[in-house]
Amino acid sequence: MRRSVASALVAALALTASALVACTADPPAPVTEQRGPRGAVPAGLERYYGQAMTWEDCAPYAKTDGDREPLRAEGVRCARLTVPLDYAKPGADTITLGIVRKPATENGARIGSLIINPGGPGVAGLSTAVRLSGVADVNKRFDFIGFDPRGTGSSEPAVHCLTDAERDAERADDDELDASPSGVAKVEAEQRDYVAKCAERTGHGAAMLANIGTRDVVRDIDVLRSALGDEKLTYLGYSYGTRIGSVYAETFPGNVRAMVLDGAVDPTQDAVAELVAQATGFQSAFTDFIAWCVQRQDCALGGDATRAQSAFQRLVRPLVTRPIETSDGRRLSFSDATTGVTQALYSEKLWELLNTGLNELKQNRAQTLMSLADAYMERDRHGRYTTTQDAFVAVRCVDDTRVTDRAAVLDAQRRYKAAAPFLDDGGPASDALDACAFWPVPPTGTAHLPSVKGLPPVLVISTTGDPATPYEAGVALAGALGGRLLTYEATQHTAFLQGVRCVDDAGAAYLTELRLPPEGVRCSA
Repeated sequence: MRRSVASALVAALALTASALVACTADPPAPVTEQRGPRGAVPAGLERYYGQAMTWEDCAPYAKTDGDREPLRAEGVRCARLTVPLDYAKPGADTITLGIVRKPATENGARIGSLIINPGGPGVAGLSTAVRLSGVADVNKRFDFIGFDPRGTGSSEPAVHCLTDAERDAERADDDELDASPSGVAKVEAEQRDYVAKCAERTGHGAAMLANIGTRDVVRDIDVLRSALGDEKLTYLGYSYGTRIGSVYAETFPGNVRAMVLDGAVDPTQDAVAELVAQATGFQSAFTDFIAWCVQRQDCALGGDATRAQSAFQRLVRPLVTRPIETSDGRRLSFSDATTGVTQALYSEKLWELLNTGLNELKQNRAQTLMSLADAYMERDRHGRYTTTQDAFVAVRCVDDTRVTDRAAVLDAQRRYKAAAPFLDDGGPASDALDACAFWPVPPTGTAHLPSVKGLPPVLVISTTGDPATPYEAGVALAGALGGRLLTYEATQHTAFLQGVRCVDDAGAAYLTELRLPPEGVRCSA
């Protein structure tokens, strides 16, 4: 499952739209600035760290319908940052990253740039940064900077594996639930085909796939820091963006001014441990949803909390063999239905919609759950997908140690089903290997406990009922980095700059004044 602030902000970010004034006049002419190099510059990378940036109209950078409105906001401009494809060969091929800037609104009080990553991995970050700028007062003191990490969104080239039609077909097919030898063979053939398409359809091919991981993204961020004219980095990372933050801290500890890491990924967990921990988190969020739902007369799962999960399974398990056709001719599969449910579990604001979708399912209708699944998969109303799903796979395949032992895969699947019984399809676990087992290039990262000397205090925010990045992961990351932990008591994924005053005030004070909240501070909705 992806871990991204984007899912948590489906409802919250919509509230900020009124704060973004669309620019209706002709956009100003492009402006070229050279603010770098600033701070330490690694040998051989001088031309990147000192490059000029040309700020222009953002229209060409908007890759989705959801990007267009925020990127038209007054004062918002975009630019391209050039970085090496391979940092070991800085004189060879280059790629470009899409960057957005929403300038500080009180220029005389400006501190610098706040570089923001929404997570994923692989989620484009331009529109998220602009939307967040309208939530609190942090934009008074900082330019809000969003970037599309290498291989994503407006960055070029983007990772591309499946066509829109192929993605639709993949979602409608529940082959991965077939644990028979023939079923496993079919799934693995599809995974090999997927990997081959990624290498064939992505610009620079295997070289791009080899250099798309967090190891390389943090080096891009350091180039961006310097080109923006900041001697030190001020960073806000959500979800998987916390892993980016912790790796940056290890790589460039002397370049850090401040970091807010919200919705932490446990730095010590391998892919299997993460999968099981996340399953546990979503099961807890589903239990909270049940407690909310059974108090309502229209609860799709009835009025008895002890029987609600069984009622849910009776609704969704038949989809394994009998998917429901939607109004646009697609079919809601078991996988799509559970994807839609997990999308709604990212935030309590989506529970009403989830209950509606489950009530529709009782009537053999699928529109709401399919719409929730489309939101998670980033499919627009025209049937077009973003590159996020492909980039997610590409990054994870180089960021984590591969799991190629079938016994380990089978054990992981069994543990996953036990940890999240509401997502269990009712069939046996499968030992089919995933795409990463067949990836054409070796990993460039691995889970480990960060070891950092000379790092300024960082602020880690962790939510007690976070389904995607469980609370304990934030505790672990704060301890590993010697940072301050802020606890938010709620059931949702991430919290900062989402309208929770206690959290927003603490984060703003830290970013602007470098003043950490007291030890043990807890916030609630």
